[in-house]
Amino acid sequence: MSLWKKTALELSNLIKSKEIKPSEVVQSFIERKRQVEPKIQAYVTDLEEFAIQMAKKLDEEITKLEKIPDLFGIPIAIKDNISTKGIRTTCSSKMLENFVPIYDATVIERLKEQGYVITGKTNLDEFAMGSSTENSAFFTTKNPWDLERVPGGSSGGSAAIVAAAAVPLSLGSDTGGSIRQPAAFCGIVGLKPTYGRVSRYGLVAFASSLDQIGPFSRTVEDAALIMNVIAGKDNRDSTSKDVPVPNYLEEIKKDVKGLKIGLPKEFFTDDLDPQIKDTVLNAVKQLEKEGMSVEEISLPHAKYAIETYYIIAPAEASSNLARFDGVRYGYRTKDYSDLEEMYSKTRNEGFGSEVKRRIMIGTYVLSSGYYDAYYLKAQKVRTLIYQDYVKAFEKVDVIISPTTPDVAFKIGEKSSDPIQMYLSDIFTVSANIATVPAISIPCGFKDNLPVGMQITGKPFDEATILRVAYRYQNIYRFYEKIPME
Repeated sequence: MSLWKKTALELSNLIKSKEIKPSEVVQSFIERKRQVEPKIQAYVTDLEEFAIQMAKKLDEEITKLEKIPDLFGIPIAIKDNISTKGIRTTCSSKMLENFVPIYDATVIERLKEQGYVITGKTNLDEFAMGSSTENSAFFTTKNPWDLERVPGGSSGGSAAIVAAAAVPLSLGSDTGGSIRQPAAFCGIVGLKPTYGRVSRYGLVAFASSLDQIGPFSRTVEDAALIMNVIAGKDNRDSTSKDVPVPNYLEEIKKDVKGLKIGLPKEFFTDDLDPQIKDTVLNAVKQLEKEGMSVEEISLPHAKYAIETYYIIAPAEASSNLARFDGVRYGYRTKDYSDLEEMYSKTRNEGFGSEVKRRIMIGTYVLSSGYYDAYYLKAQKVRTLIYQDYVKAFEKVDVIISPTTPDVAFKIGEKSSDPIQMYLSDIFTVSANIATVPAISIPCGFKDNLPVGMQITGKPFDEATILRVAYRYQNIYRFYEKIPME
């Protein structure tokens, strides 16, 4: 069996037993990447040579180690809005096209301590604003299951490269579904941790009260493996919480018997595609056979989630992106006569249309005379959405729903209609607003395209949603299906 077909956990065990070398692992994934990358275009910055050199150094280091870390020699791709020291970090924007950070994000530091191998920086919607990766300033990433379709967004590159098995793990960021939606479209596992569980230090901010870094993988065990490394308190992130981090790999093996599943009636309406609905409910029936019980619940304010999100997120984006002015770093227009023109032309030339749209929306809802009518009201609704989840979790242990209302759409199909594009995240934004953890796993196919099931949990209870996901994975061995094989 080719090494690139193995999971990160399998590779880790082989490296620890010294049956294989890190360089052999990296070389196998590079060969796979050469087959698929020209077609899917997942990388903004391909670090093939850098990865080869890193792996060779690890071959030498392993002989000196008494204990080999879990991610030692494991190739991992990184979304290009996560700071990597000495490696270009562009946010897929002209504004940061040549920006090279002088520091690593906390998650990168923790991966380096493990001896991971970075394979490249992955494509995204510019500044993580989008649901298809069509908003990248450079190119559109393709879905490995159908090259005419989007991989989802904003973390489309990170999802596509894992789905194509050109790397076993990747990191993305999730502000309103940007890990779970592409995971669903690409048929892999995507986890958004609880807000505060994983440090945001070094993540280029989009909406600071919503952003969260999380992993992509082909299996639930691999998601647990990397969460063991990246989760935990970070003093450099004031929103990071000092909550004990369990051993997720051990937690997922626990029985699910007796756990209660909540099915929110607002997510299973008559408007939902019948095939998506049936696919998810059939998966729930399989979990019932494992000893879990099911109860219908209500999240009455979930219907306001999209509207709430598209007030709060643009408002925070407007504030966060004010720093890109052409003065301190990043792109600066070449032709200007005074400071005001330099600001204006730099931002006009440096930002793409979707980023400009969200900055304008955000500036409007924060402006004098409109703050109370829009932003303040959205924050009040946010509290109501959070309270809905608190009440629901008094009755159930996890909440299950579709991840997306449909499968991956064709490239260009929704790019001219922002509202339809925004509705791609209708089932995912609530978890960000309520700050709770959620995972998307594959549960079937529609028209030969993956369907995602979302499992949402209580705050800081990633262990339970991973456990339920793992039990379902043992029933429906979705990781065995690899596109472009």
